[in-house]
Amino acid sequence: MMLSTGTVLVILAAAVAAWLFGAAYYMPLGKVWLAAQGRTMEEMQAANAGKSGAAKAFPFILSFVAEIVMAWTMYGLLFHMGHFTARAGVISALFSWFGFVLTTVAVNNAYPGRKLMLTVLDSAHWLGALLIIGAIVGGFGS
Repeated sequence: MMLSTGTVLVILAAAVAAWLFGAAYYMPLGKVWLAAQGRTMEEMQAANAGKSGAAKAFPFILSFVAEIVMAWTMYGLLFHMGHFTARAGVISALFSWFGFVLTTVAVNNAYPGRKLMLTVLDSAHWLGALLIIGAIVGGFGS
């Protein structure tokens, strides 16, 4: 499967849109998210105080790289289905989220005994990100 320049641009656009969604999603939920982790803003600031700029930026860079991988994978799913539409992308996103993301986040949060609210917040974020990726890749990726 050779990717054209247009396809690469669609994949990157989907990743950027999903990443921006994540910023918009978590900004108003920051205190709720910290509480769901059992942490305070002061604890978070103290934990980050000794980190370099690169170490502080790493989670944001990792998120963007993950969203590129998700968009590329969504392209691959739709390519193999032979059906590029926004609807097909959204449906594929829902199935991918339910079958892989929600289950993984839930299991990973259950073992260390994290609060259910953390699973709800984080998995809802990934649902939104995948729906955006699916709609963009499905609608423009053929």
